[in-house]
Amino acid sequence: MIVRGRAWKFGDNISTDLIIPGKYKFSTLDFAELAKHAMEGADPAFARKVRPGDVVVAGKNFGCGSSREHAPLVLKHAGVGAVVAKSFARIFFRNSVNVGLPVVISPEAYDVIDEGDVVSLSLREGVLVDETKNVEIRFKPLPDFLLEILSEGGLVEYYKKHRRFPWE
Repeated sequence: MIVRGRAWKFGDNISTDLIIPGKYKFSTLDFAELAKHAMEGADPAFARKVRPGDVVVAGKNFGCGSSREHAPLVLKHAGVGAVVAKSFARIFFRNSVNVGLPVVISPEAYDVIDEGDVVSLSLREGVLVDETKNVEIRFKPLPDFLLEILSEGGLVEYYKKHRRFPWE
């Protein structure tokens, strides 16, 4: 599974409320509509500028705060191809895999990648390349069962297709 796009850089402690402000969560369940507000709390122009496959690069504790799965779903519907962070809030990491949004832990990436750099990730190989700088960063590859879930678009989609979970 390869993800390629431009990098969008954010700092530490990007909460689920910064990813999708709570004021929108009761207004609609249309994630295409909610995606118009992706990252609004951190960068109000992000949703207008992000392109399919772009990669969010962040510092520590990405996805902290409320454990709503709205946050990774909104990023996915906005076109974000993956999130690379120094660390993630545990529930955000799990929700992301469950909804089919690749998430990668890389303490090194944040210090190397600049906003706008073109990056590619091989999730199976555990390689992130900053193509703009021609720098390769290794990360711990995701386990096969998580890659299977991501390749099917999330846990529900995986179950609908296979009528079992990948660990069964």
